[in-house]
Amino acid sequence: MDRLIFSSMVHSSDSCREALILAASIRKFGGRLSDTPIWVLIPEANKDILTLDVEEQLIFLDVKIIPFPDDSEVRKFPFARYVYAAATAESLSNEKTEILAWMCSDTIVIREPQHFLLEMGKNIGYRPVHHLVKSPTFKSGSIYEEPIDPFWELVYSECNVPESKIFPMKTHVDHYILRAYFNAGLVVIRPEMLLLQSWWKKFKELYNEPSFKEFFEKDDLYSIFFHQAVLTGVILSTVEEFELLELPFSYNYPLNLFFETPVEYHPREVNDLITARYEDISVLKAIPFRDPFQSWIKDHL
Repeated sequence: MDRLIFSSMVHSSDSCREALILAASIRKFGGRLSDTPIWVLIPEANKDILTLDVEEQLIFLDVKIIPFPDDSEVRKFPFARYVYAAATAESLSNEKTEILAWMCSDTIVIREPQHFLLEMGKNIGYRPVHHLVKSPTFKSGSIYEEPIDPFWELVYSECNVPESKIFPMKTHVDHYILRAYFNAGLVVIRPEMLLLQSWWKKFKELYNEPSFKEFFEKDDLYSIFFHQAVLTGVILSTVEEFELLELPFSYNYPLNLFFETPVEYHPREVNDLITARYEDISVLKAIPFRDPFQSWIKDHL
């Protein structure tokens, strides 16, 4: 049995390129984890997005490409494929690895992610959400000092989250104190917990509920962040706080928010980050990395 497997999903030609950069960064900068198995899941209906050139490069990097069937019932709902792919990866990895690191394809590894090797007694490694997203009709998280709003009341109710299990959490870059809200772009889990499969089951159960549809119709942002809210509900309802490991600030850092974040919230050195997200490849060209990472990035872009 492997100690760890890295895994992500692709759904477009751009995300295939991202997965290639992710795999190459693991092999180059992963330190003792550089030889760890890497899985890339791709919807069977979209296999043509993977060009022969990218496929050959992934194979050269010893990446396992795993087609998975599409669930046509929900495929058009935001991030439904991502949740389903996560559940599929967890199911396939059970009894094959102790730990599965599920990541968005727009992740890059800058230094050895040693905290992915969860210590005994820790069953989930996570990062808080990047920031609080607000509009006149939407707020992504629930501010800890304020009353619980109707959307989050519904999430807690439908996911059977008792109030006693809701704890405060600081957002990654703007430092709001929210009720626990987990970033879905990086989840490190023990597959035998079936957490990601529970996420998918609850997602399918709730996305079409009239009570949630009222929020989706009110503001599209509710549907975009729905998968992450459900993940939060599932984690809080099934896992005790002592089983959770909040990964350091240097994990899952959002480079796409770097230039709009106050300087006092920046990492001291971007080269000290361990894993980062970038959303758009052009972002990587603008970040002030130092060598050897800067030269490597230029070569791979």
